[in-house]
Amino acid sequence: MARDLVKRLIELVLVLAIVSVGTFALVDLMPGDPAVVVLGEGHTAAEYAAQRHSMGLDDALPVRYGHWVGDALTGDLGKSFVPPNSDVGGRVAAALPVSAELAVLALLMALVVAVPLAMWSAYRAGGVVDRAVGAVTFGVLSVPSFLAGMLFIALFAQRLGWFPRLEWSRIGDGLGGNLYHAFLPALTIALMEAATFTRVLRGDLITTLQEDFILSAKAKGMTPLHVLFRDALRPSSLSLVTLMGISLGRLIGSTVIVEYLFALPGMGTLIIGAADQGDVPMVQGAVLVIALIYVLVNAVIDLSYGRLDPRIRRAHV
Repeated sequence: MARDLVKRLIELVLVLAIVSVGTFALVDLMPGDPAVVVLGEGHTAAEYAAQRHSMGLDDALPVRYGHWVGDALTGDLGKSFVPPNSDVGGRVAAALPVSAELAVLALLMALVVAVPLAMWSAYRAGGVVDRAVGAVTFGVLSVPSFLAGMLFIALFAQRLGWFPRLEWSRIGDGLGGNLYHAFLPALTIALMEAATFTRVLRGDLITTLQEDFILSAKAKGMTPLHVLFRDALRPSSLSLVTLMGISLGRLIGSTVIVEYLFALPGMGTLIIGAADQGDVPMVQGAVLVIALIYVLVNAVIDLSYGRLDPRIRRAHV
């Protein structure tokens, strides 16, 4: 276990180093001149040159990268180029909980739907329920998130008036109001995740249900619920857990369309707005934080495999 932990930590540092280099390179890849973003149009070439010098853009790329990484390690992600030149870390800290909550709620909703459906479908593989679940999940996977969001808004927000669209309530203002505002956008995200989780878990469960220890449990007269929950679910969850880790990290940074549709103040909205304005420090800071979360989540998922399936622990002994 200690050896695996050290190995994961080394991999974590290497991945973050690569990600940080790519993130910092955004300053040279994004179109436009940062000096123009800061000063605006209509200034002289000398004024723009002076502004670039004050921003350290005259330094060599390795020097600028070293300064940026050093500041980031102390928690300083820089200042926004766009007036009022707000602190990047503060803006990211305000937007991250919104995207994180949507991602976590969407995953929970997806699991609540996917796990029972997958077990029911796998235990009766080839039956009417299994075929119906396969058809429904295939259909859901064919619907893009933006289309599902537009349909939900038209039906539940505008026509029925059950949920708001252009409002957001933070957890600090009350958990009930927060969940009420977050439900519809989280459901929009959860649909495709639930369909994917169901299909992946169903396939793994079908394979596990053919194992000798499952056949032995059935021969002993164990009920289907006991066989599915106590014997089959945990060793069949490796692919699902991996997919959850990938989905959580991905969803935090890829809820752009849903956040835009529902006008939510999350990371997607922050990044899109900053990129549109040429606010490089804001984009760099937000992307770096998302990458850090993604890598950390997947490192935790990798370390959890041995807990889920004892066969993996034995393989490392």
